[in-house]
Amino acid sequence: MSVYDYTVRGRKGEEVKLSTYKGNVLLIVNTATQCGFTPEYTELEKLYEAYRAKGFEILDFPCNQFDGQAPESIEEIHEICTLKFGTQFPQFGKVDVNGEGAIPLYKYLKDKKGFAGFDMSHKIAPILDGILRKANPEYEKSSEIKWNFTKFLIDRNGEVVSRFEPSYDLGKVAKAIEKLL
Repeated sequence: MSVYDYTVRGRKGEEVKLSTYKGNVLLIVNTATQCGFTPEYTELEKLYEAYRAKGFEILDFPCNQFDGQAPESIEEIHEICTLKFGTQFPQFGKVDVNGEGAIPLYKYLKDKKGFAGFDMSHKIAPILDGILRKANPEYEKSSEIKWNFTKFLIDRNGEVVSRFEPSYDLGKVAKAIEKLL
């Protein structure tokens, strides 16, 4: 199996086969509009603009599972992303990435790459670690998505290559993308 075997719900409710993206390098991201990491949309758009012509796509999956930080409708989220952050990459319908309601794609992604650890030099990482550790002292042993803006890097064959937690430096993500292009 690969990510190409999955079908997801598009922003307008339509079914989208991920095989549509076959042959591209993908960065699959769960996002939110009211998160400390939300400004990352600007950096993600820069990555998209830099590598799109070389066969790179970012697939944006808004998710409201982390402290209710994506409460808007999908159309409101899309408007925020395009007007405030200038995003042009594909955005899909809101999803659950954890729990019983997690979409099959995210179950697959988490099965392939578990929690990669936070970069504790990031200013938000110690805060997240504290919140998560209070709820579950052994949170890092689970492959569940820990927060918004967790990224999965997929190669041109649809295989999961890397998982980057939200505190991971996007410059390092860019280098990983370049290796696959």
